[in-house]
Amino acid sequence: MSEADGRTDRPGGRDAGGEERPAVAILLMVVAMSVVPFMDAFAKLLSRDLPVEQVAWARFVFGLLFILPFALYRYGPRVTFRPKQPALQFLRGLLTAASSLFFFGAISMAPIADALALVFIAPLVVTALSPFVLQERVGIHRWAAVWVGFAGALIIIRPGFGSIDLAMLLAAGAGVSHGFFLLVTRRLSRSGPPLATLTVTTLVGALVLAFLQPFVWTMPAPHHWLYLAAMGFCAALGHFLLIKAFEQGTATLLAPFGYTEIVAATALGYFVFGDFPDRITWLGIVVIIASGLYITFRERVRGRLPAARLRK
Repeated sequence: MSEADGRTDRPGGRDAGGEERPAVAILLMVVAMSVVPFMDAFAKLLSRDLPVEQVAWARFVFGLLFILPFALYRYGPRVTFRPKQPALQFLRGLLTAASSLFFFGAISMAPIADALALVFIAPLVVTALSPFVLQERVGIHRWAAVWVGFAGALIIIRPGFGSIDLAMLLAAGAGVSHGFFLLVTRRLSRSGPPLATLTVTTLVGALVLAFLQPFVWTMPAPHHWLYLAAMGFCAALGHFLLIKAFEQGTATLLAPFGYTEIVAATALGYFVFGDFPDRITWLGIVVIIASGLYITFRERVRGRLPAARLRK
């Protein structure tokens, strides 16, 4: 899940010729969701030697270095740096900074897939708070899916079974933060080009987390700089591919493929770190994904779909 909000420059997610290209859109979505876990893997490796706050800040700084030239080339500084609704844009950046900080803290102590599963409660948070924040009506079917999804989160966190896992609480915090991020993204719908909005969000994240650096700064070793750059590149590439996916296909088509990320994260965690979710965690993952897919189905029926779920 990530800053890109799934909006496009063309209504309905269509190409320049006015036609949807679902196969291309799905391919771009799957590739994007497969790239983002590499960012997480680099963050996990870096957190062994560097403070999590520093790693999270570098994710935004290096991501901005890759994103900014494209945004300036396409839209120029006037559109890129003068967004509509600046207060909400700042709040959006603040929320994604918090989500990244919580998530990187979680994966520094726990397997990536375990932590990521709890980030997927974000759409449930959106649904639960939509009546209060967006004045949207939520029917009994989606309320039931929300409660089932939160039950899945409790299965993963497992309160009452020994000490509560701090990593899982941080991951849940990342999911809640990202849920609020998606709510703000809905409020910002059609407020500007997605790439320009992503650039502003990334810039705000870098500025917010910069305030923590004097208290935690550790000089990176030469190989750390390579990892930091690779992390930022994976973040920028994943978000760019997501934006391109939503230019080729609709949110209704692409939303279910967002769960490709959990598959990629599990594979990467296993081959790089030797981590694999246990049976109880898998049960929680299945419950959360099932509830999220059901909410997606209900949104499709009602003709309204949450923003894209890419986080961090």
